[in-house]
Amino acid sequence: MNRVGIVAWNTFREAVRDRVLYNLVFFALLMIGAAVLVGQISVGIEEIVIVSMGLSAISLIGLLMAVFIGVGLVSKEMEKRTLYALLAKPIHRWEFLLGKFSGLVLTLAINTAAMAAGLAAAMIYVQHSLKRSDFVVLMAVYFILLKLAIVVAVALLFSCFTTPLLSILFTAGIYVAGIFAQQIRSIGRITGNSALDSFAGWLSYLLPNFENFNLIGPAAHRTWLPKVLIAQNTLYALIYCAIVLAAAAVIFSRRNLK
Repeated sequence: MNRVGIVAWNTFREAVRDRVLYNLVFFALLMIGAAVLVGQISVGIEEIVIVSMGLSAISLIGLLMAVFIGVGLVSKEMEKRTLYALLAKPIHRWEFLLGKFSGLVLTLAINTAAMAAGLAAAMIYVQHSLKRSDFVVLMAVYFILLKLAIVVAVALLFSCFTTPLLSILFTAGIYVAGIFAQQIRSIGRITGNSALDSFAGWLSYLLPNFENFNLIGPAAHRTWLPKVLIAQNTLYALIYCAIVLAAAAVIFSRRNLK
């Protein structure tokens, strides 16, 4: 685990030095500031507008970070020829992948926290204080981070056996399909085809159900949700990431890097 931690820390340091991250975070904070101005125009629904636009900005910017940085975790190391020197040391390939995954998730967590702080500042500006009902907004931010962790795992999986461009396309496709996982499950019922119904059911369970992590609407309207949902979504994200990373480790261990 010490070797995993070293790879994770170096990945984090490399990501922090990337100025693109700061530009994206600044853009997200700018969108949150714009939400304050729009909220002042929307009389009576200022808080709803600010939270909706703020969480949407955090989710969008985080998604861009997860996809475009995640797909380059392996390919960039191969292009710079640093991967060969690293794997020549006493480190397993699965430890390398786990370290890369952990480093990028840490980067996303810090950037998400920074954007969440900007959203909290905007809410304090409008509400003059934070309320107990604002806890659901914190839940929404946490669920966004869980969703981004799954996206990173998927992007890392594709980066193990294909080009960065295809990895981006495949990851984006999985993300879009995951948003509509529940709708895919009902395709067979609508058509009345039992074979299609079975296939759609299996496919919907294989895809990450990103709709479970969408709390933007309930957070904007301060709809209180059961706390057990936190444990359920956390366990789901951990299990899904573990399965995807295990598949990535198997593929990467069999890849000929010569």
